Amino acid sequence: MNIRTMIEEINQVYLGNPTVVELCVTSLLANGHVLLEDVPGTGKTMLAKTLATSFHGDFSRIQFTADLLPSDIVGSDFFNLKTQEFENKQGPIFANIVLIDEINRAVPRTQSALLEAMEERQVTVGGKTYHLPTPFFVIATQNPIESSGTFSLPDAQLDRFMMCLHTGYPTEEFELQLLEESVTETRKAVLANVDFEQLLQYRADAMKIYISKDVLRYIVSIATASRSHRNVQTGISPRATIALSKAAQSYAYIQNRDYVTPEDIKFLAPYVFAHRLTLTLEGEIKSSKAMVMEELLATVPVPVEMGM
Repeated sequence: MNIRTMIEEINQVYLGNPTVVELCVTSLLANGHVLLEDVPGTGKTMLAKTLATSFHGDFSRIQFTADLLPSDIVGSDFFNLKTQEFENKQGPIFANIVLIDEINRAVPRTQSALLEAMEERQVTVGGKTYHLPTPFFVIATQNPIESSGTFSLPDAQLDRFMMCLHTGYPTEEFELQLLEESVTETRKAVLANVDFEQLLQYRADAMKIYISKDVLRYIVSIATASRSHRNVQTGISPRATIALSKAAQSYAYIQNRDYVTPEDIKFLAPYVFAHRLTLTLEGEIKSSKAMVMEELLATVPVPVEMGM
């Protein structure tokens, strides 16, 4: 099965925005993580579960709550009375695809337990380092509207997500189909048709996609412009520019192209960059991260316009 067929099968089960499915798979191929952000009931968890079940591999789900402890995620050491030795009990983070539901309901101390895992693909328990399985992909969900009982993700945590996606409401046609399947109990299930050896090969092939120096310079120009924008306190970091370049290669691969275009960058930049911006107080009042990205993409010349 090729990557395009897999995406089409997921879309047959997840009756939502097909672009969001494409972008999730793009992040997966680029070795990134995804934050799904939208109001309750728009299919965030369904999308994550559907994506997870399309692969052969270990899947775990962690429901974040205010009383969740870091050890509930990464595991802990315990003393085995039979062997008279300390042993490690692995937490649910030890899986290929990890769904973190309502990530902003956990306290910051628990949220920070994900930092090492998401960036370095390892966790440290009791002074010992344990490597996570390969591939390792985190899909987190959060409701941006509700503030009661939630804790905003710190910038360091947001920076670990390659993309922040908004699922949105389904079209009338898809919502009607969803309702009919619910009434008749004929909901489809996606089959696990891709093993992780295939996935790793897809990743390797995606990273061979050609991206020119001019396109790389375009990415850097957008990032540089963000750092001096009047409404931005903290602009785009080098980690984010690397993430965008890898996402662009994966996206071009999904589109059956062997090269990245400036249009790929313009399309992906809001999903990769916007959630990483920190606005000034005035910027929070008069503007938004989406508006800043729109302005940056409108003002930074693309390579063709620069005569490249």
